[in-house]
Amino acid sequence: MADQTIVGAIILGFSEGLTEFLPVSSTGHILLLGELIGFNSKEKTFEILIQLGAILALLSVYFSRLWSLLITLPDSARARGFVAGILLAFLPAALVGVIAYDFIKTVLFETPIVICIMLIIGGLILLYVDRLKLEPKYIDVMDYPLSLCLKIGLFQCLAMIPGTSRSGATIVGALLMGTNKRSAAEFSFFLAMPTMAGAFAYDLYKNFNILTADDLNYILVGFIMAFVTAVVVVRALLDFISKHGFAIFAWWRMIVGSLGLIWIYLAG
Repeated sequence: MADQTIVGAIILGFSEGLTEFLPVSSTGHILLLGELIGFNSKEKTFEILIQLGAILALLSVYFSRLWSLLITLPDSARARGFVAGILLAFLPAALVGVIAYDFIKTVLFETPIVICIMLIIGGLILLYVDRLKLEPKYIDVMDYPLSLCLKIGLFQCLAMIPGTSRSGATIVGALLMGTNKRSAAEFSFFLAMPTMAGAFAYDLYKNFNILTADDLNYILVGFIMAFVTAVVVVRALLDFISKHGFAIFAWWRMIVGSLGLIWIYLAG
């Protein structure tokens, strides 16, 4: 049983790292995979806490840029505006996440059919937006106005429904409001840092007392897999999106969601 659980932690950690920064819903994928392989964590805490691996992967890839931003912060109005925009975009999801925490964890996380439907709907929306001939007004995340950042943050709140995708919601929102594809994805990366760190800290605070040593071992395994996989994905993703757009992710969402509905039907 322990080997099966470790294998499950490896599979789910790999899935987290692979999908966290893609607009396909990492939470939706690992919740469905967990149901499929019989991996059940206490209060779905494993699925949230292994996101720390993806956060650290992002920090490692963007370390030099973040350090440059930090040291120029006192003297650069542009840098201060960018940091203020990220924090402003983070606030709506933080508030909704705290207020709706119990409903999200006990209802939405436990309803696979909702996840599958949201994967399909999100895929259709992403495919539609990807094909629009939009003229971008903003091509550098450092130049996003605060009003735009707040609106993108409101779009991020849609991702409280598993299957929606945090990155997908923020990217679609940014594109519809005048950004180009590369900067939309990059802003989503930066916004992920406080959002995922906040989700990790709050979930750990709520559930630390129920975690055992075995639970922490499984979380560590999932964390390591998520970190390694996410480093590879983050390094390659922006160039891929700039060249190919989001259509492949839209089709992937619809295929996974449809297969999930078929599986739910056959499994009764």
